[in-house]
Amino acid sequence: MSAKGKKTTQRLDKVLSNLGFGSRAELKKKAKQGSIVVNGTVMKDPGKHVDPYTDIIEFEGETVQYREFVYLMLHKPPGVISATEDLRDRTVLDLLDEEYLIFEPFPVGRLDKDTEGLLLLTNDGKLAHELLSPRKHIPKTYEAIVEGRVDDKDVRWFAAGVTLDDGYVTLPGELVIHSHEERGDGVQLSRISLTIHEGKFHQVKRMFEAVGKKVVYLKRVSMGELRLDENLEIGTYRELTEQELSLIGRA
Repeated sequence: MSAKGKKTTQRLDKVLSNLGFGSRAELKKKAKQGSIVVNGTVMKDPGKHVDPYTDIIEFEGETVQYREFVYLMLHKPPGVISATEDLRDRTVLDLLDEEYLIFEPFPVGRLDKDTEGLLLLTNDGKLAHELLSPRKHIPKTYEAIVEGRVDDKDVRWFAAGVTLDDGYVTLPGELVIHSHEERGDGVQLSRISLTIHEGKFHQVKRMFEAVGKKVVYLKRVSMGELRLDENLEIGTYRELTEQELSLIGRA
């Protein structure tokens, strides 16, 4: 039994291949060469079962750190789509190094192609379901620049729920006005933040269209209690910290 309280034994070659150490055929050769050691014993048969959580596995002299899941925070850039593959556009997976691609991560939810900001990538399907379940109403906060003067009337409308172009009435949203300015062509711009509790298609943009305004810049800064690292440059990513993992129930 592992620390998780359940049997976690797997074929040794499966464990190592899943971590990117080679194909099963390559690992069979490495085993015959004596390159794989388990609990101090050279393992000539890579088909043997091991517990990657409790057994000490060494590959070519280095101890293997096993993990089943990866959790990555990406500062998604505009122009990249939230998908695992696409025939025309770059996807968020194109931004990852091979050491993470071997885990076959996927984006949790999506951001529009021209939207930037926080995107969680993982191969933990259960977590993705928990975070995306409509019943959970997990809050998502966005920062935006909007063409038009957003005022207190808009704040009240958003707080009551906005009727979208298809007749759907959104859940109440928390709209905060940060500043107003004027663009060079005389158009009024409003800098705002908006927290919504659902994820309808193009929802933020459609909410502002419903009140006669247009979003010209959109960035997601938080999802639940998980916030985008302000020091994470656009287009880069990192693994979640222990504290951040605890925020999503994966400490």
